[in-house]
Amino acid sequence: MNKHARISASIPAAAALLLSGLAFDATAARVAGAVADSAGKPIAGAIVSLTDAKGRAESVYSDAAGMFALDAGLKGTLTLRIRKRYHEDYTAKIAASANGKPMAVKLADITDPKRLSDEAPSLSHFSRIAFDKDENGIFSRPNFARACLSCHSLGNASTRWPRPPEGWMPTVQRMHGYVGNGDQEQMKQRAALLAQAFDGTPVTSRPVVTYDSAISKSKVYQWRLDKGVMPHDAEVSHVNGKVYMSDFMAGALTEFDLKSGRATMFPEPADGSPPGGYFTKIGVPPPYGLMLSHTPHSLAEGKDGKFYSTDSIGCTLTEFDPVTKKFKHYDVGSGALYPHTIRVDAKGVVWFTVIFSNQVGRFDPATQSMKVIQLPATPAGKPMLNMPSPYGIDINPKDGSVWYAQLGIDKIGRIDPLTLEVKEFDSPVRGPRRQRFDAAGKLWVAGFSEGAIARIDVDSWQSKVYMLPRYVADEVPAPYALGVHPQTQEIWVNDSMMDLVWRFIPAEEKFVAYPLPLKGTYTRDFSFTKEGWACTSNNPVPIAVALEGGVPELICIDANGALPKAAPQTAAAAGKGQGKG
Repeated sequence: MNKHARISASIPAAAALLLSGLAFDATAARVAGAVADSAGKPIAGAIVSLTDAKGRAESVYSDAAGMFALDAGLKGTLTLRIRKRYHEDYTAKIAASANGKPMAVKLADITDPKRLSDEAPSLSHFSRIAFDKDENGIFSRPNFARACLSCHSLGNASTRWPRPPEGWMPTVQRMHGYVGNGDQEQMKQRAALLAQAFDGTPVTSRPVVTYDSAISKSKVYQWRLDKGVMPHDAEVSHVNGKVYMSDFMAGALTEFDLKSGRATMFPEPADGSPPGGYFTKIGVPPPYGLMLSHTPHSLAEGKDGKFYSTDSIGCTLTEFDPVTKKFKHYDVGSGALYPHTIRVDAKGVVWFTVIFSNQVGRFDPATQSMKVIQLPATPAGKPMLNMPSPYGIDINPKDGSVWYAQLGIDKIGRIDPLTLEVKEFDSPVRGPRRQRFDAAGKLWVAGFSEGAIARIDVDSWQSKVYMLPRYVADEVPAPYALGVHPQTQEIWVNDSMMDLVWRFIPAEEKFVAYPLPLKGTYTRDFSFTKEGWACTSNNPVPIAVALEGGVPELICIDANGALPKAAPQTAAAAGKGQGKG
């Protein structure tokens, strides 16, 4: 038993009443009980997890009365962990067949300032930076976030260690290189600001995620990807139900069977591309120093059942056949540098952004014809970002028009699918990143620098902006991407700084926060199973030190996975509205 937590000899009367009515599957591992703090106050939203020897985990959340019931399809000796931020974890080993009595767990408060600081999310540490007060300034929060949070969570355990300004220069040079800015004076100033902010002293911010009763109905599934290096995007196949992941830093595609938990990795053949890919061919060092021939970044399932992925280092479009397990590479050409996000339209045509060369690619699998569209060379207007950078892309289901987001210059563009005419519009949110259309043809955009999402009527260009919850007034979230649930039309939002994801319910204009089990979490795109699970990869950079446990993972959330038999609601548990947990 963890020395910082204890199980009471008995459980509260309300807990006993609730648990007495539980009916479980006799073949499943099960734990149930109540969780409270050291003073005996029920803890809402505690994450209760069971994990097997292979790293497969299932989790539920305690309800408003601190009650939990987890019925997991796991076998063997399992690790039970109960976690709530700013409290000591409770951990224990149990046998899946033990089926023990209901427990009452008390989690001790963490009181040491350094440990409390380590419990705080990356966002709290990032927010210590002395940002410019002028939001258009070089080092304003929006511009700092846009430039420096693009690929990792600045402020996590792997990035916030104290060092002098010169020690920050390699990181700053990489950040500036990613957006094409070689200003040495700006780099020195940025390094000095980072050294000042991350000086090793504890942060005192204590953001508390708002509890919503909806999460107590949910179940979270995790699968550890032991062979994965950086499984960037995860896409659920509509053909076979398996999940396919583009492992960017392994140069491979991973096929994952949700039923068996088996992951199979397929390395991409070089097909004549040298180490370092197209960057080597033109005599330029590849990003991140990746000496791979091909690096799959984003992927999408085609109408032909094949998967198409953007190859950022090789600068090709990659085709993978899930049946034959064979790859084929198509050169993008036209000076295309760093293909990025990919989508497939209703006719099966593949569209993708090319971020460094300010282009959008069009590939027709039926004719194997490639077309590259050069986008307007709009000045950035931001001192740090001196180039347009097309990032997210999606297809309007109403008319087939193609829409892309310009992350660096706060624009959103439209491409006519027939004439290829391009028009650009001002984005309603700063730092538009990845975006998706809903079934009604409304465009939803993640405002990375704004801490918001926006719904845009692309016909009238009228929009509504929804600010993400701020649990501390000056700590602004950084949403990476979003997905539209095909059945409910709810919006699932990927966060990069708070170890959680959000589910936005448009009819109620309400965000529901789902804290995730691992510290250092950084999720990418959402994709959805036929059962309605919301699935995403968890892969901060660099994996080994940024993510708790050091191994990337696949996560799926079943919004109703804990209902009805595993955790019947009492009047006390159901509660009303939201409260602090």
